[in-house]
Amino acid sequence: MTDELPELRSADGTSSPSSPSDGLRASDADRERVAEQLRDALAEGRLDMQEFEERLDATYAARTYGELAPITRDLPAPGVVAPDPVPLSKEPAAGTSWSRRIVGGEGSSTWGVAVMSGFERKGRWVVPRRFDCFTFWGGGTIDLRDADFVDREVVINCVAIMGGVEVIVPPGVEVVVRGIGIMGGFDHSEEGVPGEPGAPRVVITGLAFWGGVGVQRKLPKAERQRLKEARRQEKLERRAARKEVRESRKEVRESRKELHAAHRDHVHDFHEVHRQAMEHHSEAHREAMEAVREAMELHREPQREPQREAMETDRGATGGSGDNPQP
Repeated sequence: MTDELPELRSADGTSSPSSPSDGLRASDADRERVAEQLRDALAEGRLDMQEFEERLDATYAARTYGELAPITRDLPAPGVVAPDPVPLSKEPAAGTSWSRRIVGGEGSSTWGVAVMSGFERKGRWVVPRRFDCFTFWGGGTIDLRDADFVDREVVINCVAIMGGVEVIVPPGVEVVVRGIGIMGGFDHSEEGVPGEPGAPRVVITGLAFWGGVGVQRKLPKAERQRLKEARRQEKLERRAARKEVRESRKEVRESRKELHAAHRDHVHDFHEVHRQAMEHHSEAHREAMEAVREAMELHREPQREPQREAMETDRGATGGSGDNPQP
């Protein structure tokens, strides 16, 4: 329909009053633009997962522009500069996403302990310059995918005795492993992967005695949700394409059936016309033969008359001689 949703926002990013275009039907492209704006808001932390899912469901259920407009009314419009965020550090916020995640200050959690139990740090939290953890017959999870960082280089010191610690980092983060394993070990599989410009550097140190410290690189939940939506959209497109192919094949089959039926009808009509022509020809031939026979009878009749008279004469003469026998 149109490249942008009409009259959804004013130039300063505030919602505009309702207009006659609110009653217009929205296209799939309009709904996808709103869904993309919601995904950006989720990645920026403006929406949590529950709000994102509720608004996304409302987006795909919307039928008009008036139903789409309230979904993004409290979000910055594309191309409109959002208000400056609340400063969390003394340094000004930079333009890149990684720069926004280097917040300075102090960490929200600096240590974790699991003795015959477990601990986890996940979701939105601030990683300090040094995080210490200890596990004994237990386990811990340190998830950095949605975390902010005090500095560009942070140290995670793990001591695992007959226990384990799992460190989860997002793509783009550089990982350096410097731990010591005694009848245990540290995972070096993610070490050596170059980090993105401006991304933090995570240094993992410590001791693993009859235990282990693992490192995994996973996508954040928002990115997984975005990829899930992309795969869902791709699946719907493939399903629509397969349906279109099936419909076209069905139309071809129907056309062939109609063509075959028309051909059969044409052949049947031809045979019927030919049969009628043959019957007419046979009837005409019989009539012609009857006429020939009648003509031949008429032609032979004058010839048969003298013969009949002669035969009558012969019979008369023979009869007269029988009446006067010789002595």
